[in-house]
Amino acid sequence: MSNKVVEITDPPFANRLFGSPAWSWLWLVVRVYVGYTWITSGLGKLSNPGWVQTGAILKGFWQNAVQVPAPPAKPLIVYDWYRSFIEFLLNGGHYVWFSKLVVAGELLVGVALILGAFVGIAAFVGGFMNWNFMMAGSASINPVLFALSILLILAWKNAGWFGLDRWLLPALGTPWRPGRVFEKQVIPQPEPSGSNA
Repeated sequence: MSNKVVEITDPPFANRLFGSPAWSWLWLVVRVYVGYTWITSGLGKLSNPGWVQTGAILKGFWQNAVQVPAPPAKPLIVYDWYRSFIEFLLNGGHYVWFSKLVVAGELLVGVALILGAFVGIAAFVGGFMNWNFMMAGSASINPVLFALSILLILAWKNAGWFGLDRWLLPALGTPWRPGRVFEKQVIPQPEPSGSNA
């Protein structure tokens, strides 16, 4: 029996699409669109006291989402565990601080995507917010933004090439490979002088 390791490689087109700066223009369009959508959504909430002070709008959204209508109608939240989670947040009054978190998250994700800073992380956070909105029964534009976020996560190496990641990623690196800032500098030690007796 052979212990030879078989390495499965990606198709050359996928390597170029998700890893080559030549395709950065495509990801620039995608990330600016997704970022702009997040920023406009966050700015719309920022001036609304129901989002940034009382959390009443999020409370109403959650109350509507957890309702279980009489059959044959289907509830907005399909999974009982997620409904229990939202009910826990509702019963604890967590909508007051959580609504502020939603607004801040939307704005920060939007700014990061437009600037091209930590695109992979920003796309992951944005996709996670889209996933939560969909789990709570809100389709709207969330499926489209979720799909685009997945693509931006896959293209994290070149999606911010026309942005700050062009300099941030080489400088800071990744958890598995430190960048220039975190490289260990080897300081040459002086050779010990020998005694001539």
